[in-house]
Amino acid sequence: MDLELRHLRIVRAVAEAGSVSKAATVLGLAQPALTAQLKRIERVLGGALFDRDHMGARPTALGELVLTRARVLLPAARQLQEEAARFANSSGTEHRFRLGATNSPLLGGLVDRLATVHPAASVSTFTSWSAEELAGMVMNGRLDYALVGVCGESRPPAAMQLAWRTVAVDAVCALVSEDHPLAGEPEADLAAFSQASWAVAPGEGCFADCFAAACAKAGFTPKTIYEADVATCVHLAQVGRAVALCQATFRLTPGLALLPIAGGPLRWRQVLGWHPDTAAARTAPGIVLHAKAAHMDAVRRSHTYLDWLARNPEFSIPP
Repeated sequence: MDLELRHLRIVRAVAEAGSVSKAATVLGLAQPALTAQLKRIERVLGGALFDRDHMGARPTALGELVLTRARVLLPAARQLQEEAARFANSSGTEHRFRLGATNSPLLGGLVDRLATVHPAASVSTFTSWSAEELAGMVMNGRLDYALVGVCGESRPPAAMQLAWRTVAVDAVCALVSEDHPLAGEPEADLAAFSQASWAVAPGEGCFADCFAAACAKAGFTPKTIYEADVATCVHLAQVGRAVALCQATFRLTPGLALLPIAGGPLRWRQVLGWHPDTAAARTAPGIVLHAKAAHMDAVRRSHTYLDWLARNPEFSIPP
């Protein structure tokens, strides 16, 4: 039997768990099966790797040597696998745009622009509420670009591994029923919603904390917060059960009204990310420009937001 990477993973698992029984649970194996595998590995390596007793398993000198090598080889093998996947999946990026996005009102406009400018290219999309998931898919080569939102000036996920560019910074607005007493107003103080229930889509980062801080500054604590998918948030706002928090460029459907919050206490930053070591990096500047143009198209559709921006010039729209 030749030594394989899976054998090194077993040795590492036993060392980290401190016993064969605990390692078997972590690896999803029966203890007798793991014990038998460990004995075969020890025969290949020429000696015992662990001293085992009722207290658990402790590496022998030989075991420490093997673990030292395993801690170098296993991460290196994983890195090689990820780099190979990125390389294999990035070939032909010039003729393919694989876009990932969170709940972004810009995705449709970006797809439309890419399909128009590159009619022979393949444009595909993947959506997730998790920016972390999308960043991971870009890192392992399953996506070329991720269009995600982050709260205020927060850093996007995997900021040290991926290249990120800001597409736009918008005020977070309230989405209310068209029958709401404040519907049609140019803006409303956050305190005006002190007795309201709220609906928000799930997400990561600091937005929940920033929302709570903004409410506290306005003198109240949110009564009820429904965390739900976008369709449910829209429905709850439509029937008057909750005020939904939404991006300013959200495209309204019948029965809804967009209501900017005075002072813009919450900001949402749209960013586009890609891996700098793939072919996608060559076309990234053009994708950023298309995303910015899609954002401007979305802003122009919202007369309420355009009027609010005119009264709040500090919310400048990137060119």
